[in-house]
Amino acid sequence: MLAAQFANRILFTGAALTEFKVETGAMVLFLLCIVFGPLLVFAPQLASAKRTGLGEYGSLAQRYVREFDEKWLRNGGSQNEPLVGSADIQSLADLANSFEVVKTMRIAPITKDAILRLAAAVLVPIVPLALTMMSLEELLKRLFGLVF
Repeated sequence: MLAAQFANRILFTGAALTEFKVETGAMVLFLLCIVFGPLLVFAPQLASAKRTGLGEYGSLAQRYVREFDEKWLRNGGSQNEPLVGSADIQSLADLANSFEVVKTMRIAPITKDAILRLAAAVLVPIVPLALTMMSLEELLKRLFGLVF
C-alpha cells in the first residue's frame, strides 16, 4: 500500500522518490513496533529466567569443575580409573554446553535477521519506483557496479 501511494504521488503530482524517506522510515519503525512490540511483554520473565539459570548453572558448574579439578588434575582420585572413556569429561562438556545455552539466551525473542527481513518486506515493493528516477539500463549498471 505504501508503494502504491508513493507511485500515485510520483505519477500524478510529479513528486520524486527521494521525498518519501521520512514516510518510509516511519513505516518501517511502525511495523517493527507492531510486530515486535508484543514480544517485549515477555522480556521481564526471560530476564528473570536468565538470571536464575546463570546463578543455578553457575553454582553447579563451579562445584563440578572443582571436583573435576581435584579428581583429575590434583590426583585426588583413583589412579586405577582410566581417563580415556571416563564419563567425567563428557559430563563436563555437556555441562559447558548447557551453561552456554543459558548464557546466550536473549531477553527479547527478537533477532537481527527478523528485523532485517521485516524492513526488507517494506522496502522491496518500493524498489521498482526507482525506475521513475532513472532508466532500467542505468539502474542495472549501478546495481552491478555495487555487486561486482
